[in-house]
Amino acid sequence: MKKPIFPAGAAKPIAPYSPAIEAGNLLFISGQIALIGDTGQLQMGSIAEETRQVMDNLGQLLKAAGLDYGHLVKCTIFMSSMEHYGAVNEVYGTYFGDVPPAREAVAVAGLPRGVNVEISGIAVRG
Repeated sequence: MKKPIFPAGAAKPIAPYSPAIEAGNLLFISGQIALIGDTGQLQMGSIAEETRQVMDNLGQLLKAAGLDYGHLVKCTIFMSSMEHYGAVNEVYGTYFGDVPPAREAVAVAGLPRGVNVEISGIAVRG
């Protein structure tokens, strides 16, 4: 059984997908970009500001499922350039304690709406 997660006030999907799907004790979070709430506007200041918005969007989905960042077991970070790696890591790392989730971070040819960073995740309940 799978249950879609659509938090009130969250950014609306820009394609046919659910922002997150709960299946058993797992939460699969679709790639999040720097959309600001349900305004459709992007946070495209510095790469640090963009990453912070992406992480806050992930947090909103986790919270809607009754979870937090500590429940994340796997993340994937997509960046428009590996030149962003250091700045993304600096912000990303502030959201976790001593045991951050497993992850990969890759540069890709392009991301939706011309953003510089997109992050997806898998969380486990319990």
